[in-house]
Amino acid sequence: MSQGLIQGLADKYIVANPPRRNFLKFAASVSATTAGGMVLSISMPALSQGKQTQSYDELEAGKNLLAPNAFIKIDTNGEVTMIMPKVEMGQGVYTSLPMLLAEELEVDVQTVKLEHAPPNDKLYGDAMLGAQVTGGSTSIRAMWDPLRQAGAVCRSLLVTAAAQKWKVDESTCQARSGVIYHEASGRKLGYGELVKVASALPVPTKVALKDPKDFKVIGTSAKRLDTPDKVNGLAKFGIDAHPDKVKYAVIATSPVFGGKLISVDDSRALKMPGVLQVVKVDNAVAVIGIHTWAAKRGLGALEIKWDEGKSTAVKTGDLIQDLRDASKKPGAVAKKEGNAASAFKKADKTLSVEYEQPFLAHATMEPMNCTVEVGASGCDIWVGTQIPTFAQGMAAKTLGIPVEKVRLHNFLIGGGFGRRLEFDGVVQAVKIAKQVKGPVKVIWTREEDIQHDMFRPYYFDRISAGLDAKGKPVSWSHRIVGSSVMARFAPPAVKNGVDPDAVEVSADPPYELPNLYVDYVRVEPRDVPTAFWRGVGPTRGTFVVESFIDELAALAKVDPVKYRLELLNKTPRLKNALQLAVSKSDWGKPLAKGKGRGVSVMHAFGSYLAMIVEITVNPQGEVKVDKVVCAVDCGLTVNPNTVLAQIEGGVIFGLSAVLYNEITIKNGRVEQTNFNDYRVMRINEAPVFDIHLIKSAEAPGGIGEPGTAAIGAALANAVFSATGKRIRKLPIGNQLQA
Repeated sequence: MSQGLIQGLADKYIVANPPRRNFLKFAASVSATTAGGMVLSISMPALSQGKQTQSYDELEAGKNLLAPNAFIKIDTNGEVTMIMPKVEMGQGVYTSLPMLLAEELEVDVQTVKLEHAPPNDKLYGDAMLGAQVTGGSTSIRAMWDPLRQAGAVCRSLLVTAAAQKWKVDESTCQARSGVIYHEASGRKLGYGELVKVASALPVPTKVALKDPKDFKVIGTSAKRLDTPDKVNGLAKFGIDAHPDKVKYAVIATSPVFGGKLISVDDSRALKMPGVLQVVKVDNAVAVIGIHTWAAKRGLGALEIKWDEGKSTAVKTGDLIQDLRDASKKPGAVAKKEGNAASAFKKADKTLSVEYEQPFLAHATMEPMNCTVEVGASGCDIWVGTQIPTFAQGMAAKTLGIPVEKVRLHNFLIGGGFGRRLEFDGVVQAVKIAKQVKGPVKVIWTREEDIQHDMFRPYYFDRISAGLDAKGKPVSWSHRIVGSSVMARFAPPAVKNGVDPDAVEVSADPPYELPNLYVDYVRVEPRDVPTAFWRGVGPTRGTFVVESFIDELAALAKVDPVKYRLELLNKTPRLKNALQLAVSKSDWGKPLAKGKGRGVSVMHAFGSYLAMIVEITVNPQGEVKVDKVVCAVDCGLTVNPNTVLAQIEGGVIFGLSAVLYNEITIKNGRVEQTNFNDYRVMRINEAPVFDIHLIKSAEAPGGIGEPGTAAIGAALANAVFSATGKRIRKLPIGNQLQA
C-alpha cells in the first residue's frame, strides 16, 4: 500500500460511530514521503496529556496497574504488558516493536507480555496510514517515536515514584532491568513495588529519548517473542478460534466474475450426516455443519444454478487487449521534467519496449476465514485482520448496529500480503452468521481462496528512452496502464487521475534523467476484483524500471553495474548499497555456459536495496536460482534478525511469482485452483543468501516488502546474462523452453 489511507476511507466504512473519525486531523494537503508515497498528518493521542487513564481501556479501571498510555501496563508483580498496535503476520513486529518500548522502559524485551490492541483508531492509528492498519512496511517507521516515547514516559514515572519514596533527587536514581536503583544508598525497588505510587503521578507530556549511542536493545539480534508458541502449537491464528458450540461453514461462490445465484436445491445435502443448514448470501451459498468435513460434503451435494451474466466469455487475452488498446492513448501525467519527446527525437540511439505483469493471487498459507456470532447483545468476530477498525465498522454497517456492539478479537495472521487489508471475508461471514444460531466459523477452501481472491492487477507498460553519443539517457518516457486499487480503497488519494501506488518508483526513478515523462492510464479489468499485493507499486514499478535500465546498458554497451553507478549520484545511499553488493559478489568474473548474473536496485518504503542474483538455466530452459547477494540500507536497524528474515522471505515470495505464477481467466473463470497450478517455491529450490546490512544513523525504513519488489528485475536480468533473451512478460514460466 502506498502510504495513504485517506479520511474518505474512514468516512465510507466507519459509519456507526462518527466521533471516532475525529481522530483524523488532516494537513491542508497530502504530501509526499521520502519513499515517494503519501503521508497523512494525524494526532497520536495515545500518550496522555497530563493525567493517567488507569489503563488503555476503561475495563481496566480500578485494577492496580500503571498504565500511563495506550501501549503499556505494569502490574504490582512487575509484569510488563505491551498492547500491540500492529498485527503479527510473520514480519516480526511482535518482537521489533516491543524492543522499542523495552529500550526506553529499561526492561528485558524477552519478559514483555503482549496483548492484541482492541479496534481503536484514536489510540492505535498509524500516523503514516491514518488508521489502525498493518501494511505498507510502515510498522517500525510509524511507531518509532510513539513507542519509545511511551516507554520513556513510563520509566520517568517509575523513577519519580522511587525518588519520592526515598526522598532523594530523581537524578540520583537509575532504571535498569525492571528495577530502580539508588546507587548512593544501595537501595532498589522493582517496578511492581512502585506501581501504586507511580499511577497517582501526573503524566509528563514528553520525556527526552536516549541518544542512539546509548541503545542497549535496539540494534541487537533479539530472539522472536512469538516463536516458542508457534513451535509448540499454542499460538492462535484466526483459523484456530473455537468459541463454545461453534458450527462450521464452507462456501461456494459464483464461478464466474459478476455471476449471481439463481437457485439451490439442498434436499440431498440436508440429509447428509453432520449437515445442519444451508444459507444463501449474495452470490454465494454456505453449508453449515458440525465440522468442516460435513459442511464440505454437504456443499458437494448441492445442486446450484448460477446466472453467469455477461462475463462468461471473458478470457485473459481480452483483458490484455483492453490494456494494450488503452496504452495507445495519453494518460494522466504523474511526472514531467524537461521535454522527453523532443529529446527522444534528437537522441543518438533509441529504444522502445513493452512489459507485462500478470494478475496474481495472494495464496496465504492460512486460507481466508472468519468466525462470527450474532446475538441480542451484538456481534463477536474472531479473525486475523490487517484492518481491525474497518472490519469492525463494516460489520456494524452490515448488521445496522452501533460499532460499540461489535467486539472484534484479532489473532495472529498466517500470511497477509495485502489480502487481509480487505474486509470482504468478514462481511460475508457476518451475513452468514445472521442466519445461524450461535457462533459459526466460515473457512474458504484453497480453491475458493485462489479463485475468489482480490487479485494483484495485470499491468501493461510502454517505456522508451533516448541515449546520447556517450550512452547516457537524455529522454525517458513511461506509460503505466492498469487497474487503480487506490481509487477503490482510498479515493481521495487519486489526484488528477494519477494513482500514487500504481506509479510509485516509476514516477520517481533513482537515476539522473534530464527529460522525464511518466503518465498513467486507468483501465479496470471488467468484473475482476483487484487489490494490493506484497510490495504494491514498487514491485511492479521496480521490475519495469530496472529491466529497462539494464536494456539501456546493453544498448550503450556498458556493464550494467557501471551504467547504474554513473547515474545514481542523486541517490547516494542507493549507490553505496550497489557498491557494497558488487564487492560481496562475484560480479565481473567469468561465467560457465548456462549461468548468468543480474542486478537491480530499489528505493522505496524508506529503504535502499541492491541485489545481485546468480542463476543456472539448464538445456531444458528451467531456471535455478543459485545465489542472492543483497545489500540493505534500511536506516537504523532495530532487529537485524528480523531484517534478514524479511529479505529472505520477501525474495522467495517474489521468486515464486516471477518464476511460476499468474492468474489466468477463461470463460469468466479463474483457471488456477490450488498449489499444484499456483506454485510456491519449495525449500530445495531456495537460493543461498548473502545479505549485508549497512550501518546507518538515519531513521528506520520499512523492510517487509523491498525483497519482493527488487528480485523480479534482478532475476530477469540474470536470464538475459545466461541466455541472451530478455524477459518482458512475467512469469518466466516456460518462455526459455525449446
